[in-house]
Amino acid sequence: MKRVSLDSDSFEDDAKMLFHSGLPNVQVFNFILKYIEPALSKIRVAHLSNFQKLLICLMKLRLNSPFKNLGYRFGISPRTASVVYKKVIIVLEYTFRHFVYWPDRESMRILTPKCFLRSSFTNRVAVIIDCFEIGMECPSSLKTKIKTFSHYKHKNTLKYLLGMTHHGHISFISEAFGGRTSDINLTQECGIMENLVPGDIVLADRGFNVYELVAAKQAVLNIPDFTRGKKQLHPRQVENTRKIATVRIHVERVIGLVRNKFRIMGGVVPISLLRSKYKNKNLMDYIVRVCCILCNMTESIVN
Repeated sequence: MKRVSLDSDSFEDDAKMLFHSGLPNVQVFNFILKYIEPALSKIRVAHLSNFQKLLICLMKLRLNSPFKNLGYRFGISPRTASVVYKKVIIVLEYTFRHFVYWPDRESMRILTPKCFLRSSFTNRVAVIIDCFEIGMECPSSLKTKIKTFSHYKHKNTLKYLLGMTHHGHISFISEAFGGRTSDINLTQECGIMENLVPGDIVLADRGFNVYELVAAKQAVLNIPDFTRGKKQLHPRQVENTRKIATVRIHVERVIGLVRNKFRIMGGVVPISLLRSKYKNKNLMDYIVRVCCILCNMTESIVN
């Protein structure tokens, strides 16, 4: 019974904790639990410990288990599991929101990885940006259908912009935009440009042709050279594109890490999550931000 139960006594194995929550070990779980335990105590559910309340939330993020399955495993109703999950998500985001932050330039200079020191960008790279999309249920409103339909994914999606530092730390995550929104408009509207200071370098893909936005902050945008209309790139352009691609690939690795570690990011977002709002922000924005926070608590993928 102890081996199959889902309480604090049965999670002495780090591998079991990694499978159920996505966290690397029990120590990280206990660190989170310590800070949010007063808030968890206010979520009154009979027969559930604070450990189990947090575990329900992390299991939903990690495994995307149906609430009926979570209800069976913890001896509660599916509705109660859903309520606990939503409340814990808000508590996690409020308590640990400072884990997704824009570091000062001195910290970034000290933590410059070798792959950047070998490039011409050195320690001036402030952020590497890219967008990712999450599928959603088809809305009934025609106007919402148009705003969320992604021609790239050929379905209705939510679109987020993620920014990371050169040492693998997620430093920015935008709110949800409709899948129809272009990368340029999303970059302009999400507020990431407010964090730039003169002399910064921004790395991005070809779709982020935002030279004017970056130049307005006296910063520099580096994107691969365009090949359209050219039979062959100049050797200097080829070398520049290679250097950018070598270091920009890390943001795609981070996005892949978030998606693979938390399966809820790869599922289909129900409309109910977008209708559920807390402080004028839909619940899916809280979920995505918490997933990024938890990834920042694990070891960086950049050496």
